[in-house]
Amino acid sequence: MGLLEGQAAIVTGAGNGIGAAVARLFAKQGANIVANDVGTARDGVGSDPSIIADVVDELVTSGANVIASPDDVSVRLGAENLIRLALDNFGKLDILVNCAGIQRDRALLNMDYETWRSVIDAHLGGTFNCMQAAAVVMRTQGSGRIVNTTSAAGLLGNFGQCNASAAAAGVYGLTRTAAIELQRHGIMVNCVAPIAKTRQTEELPMFQKTTALSPEHVAPVYLFLASRLASEVTGQVLTVAGSRIAVYKIQETAGRFKEASDGIWTAEEIAEQFSELSRA
Repeated sequence: MGLLEGQAAIVTGAGNGIGAAVARLFAKQGANIVANDVGTARDGVGSDPSIIADVVDELVTSGANVIASPDDVSVRLGAENLIRLALDNFGKLDILVNCAGIQRDRALLNMDYETWRSVIDAHLGGTFNCMQAAAVVMRTQGSGRIVNTTSAAGLLGNFGQCNASAAAAGVYGLTRTAAIELQRHGIMVNCVAPIAKTRQTEELPMFQKTTALSPEHVAPVYLFLASRLASEVTGQVLTVAGSRIAVYKIQETAGRFKEASDGIWTAEEIAEQFSELSRA
């Protein structure tokens, strides 16, 4: 019996890359799946429902119970339709995996508002829309697992990706807060920061000559977080790059107290002590 036998799952961004690899692995593990993808180009332009239909056809041929959804989750109605599709076909919703996103890189000084907004809407907005709609159902059920997708750019920053970095950082904050709020309802919320060769990253030099950074390396982390194996895990961010897995943590340094002058630091004193304050 698979880890997800009989579980009802939604996977967004399932038409390509990591989302498709997650859908394939979930199907092998016995999940009933709504596989979602608008079928846009990587910059969010256009739509092609045949993209997700092809993935679903492949999985159905292999014996999986998978339904296609071309809904746009960056729009609230699209996310609600997605959740409704799962309920109408499977009667419940156990797992939500948010992998949908687009990429429109541009340096900060060259970025127009539409380019900024489109990435925020697709990645952060889509994650919020699906999470909120799914959490309403999961709260009624008394259980559920949500796995979001952030990135190293969101946690560390990256040149030319202020929109993607802001969206991914927002997903991190959203994950942490949702984990705090939803745990009492039996809903665990976690996040993956994957490094993999996909259509979004394949042009980068680090991916040119490697086969060790594939979406298939990443998918098992989503499976772990979506399964009973992580039943007590919530609010965590796992990163995976090929065979390496780690947990991201934001840590505060020990810091220093100022005893004199009522504990109010001057800017000059902060400058003098900054190297000490920065030490872990």
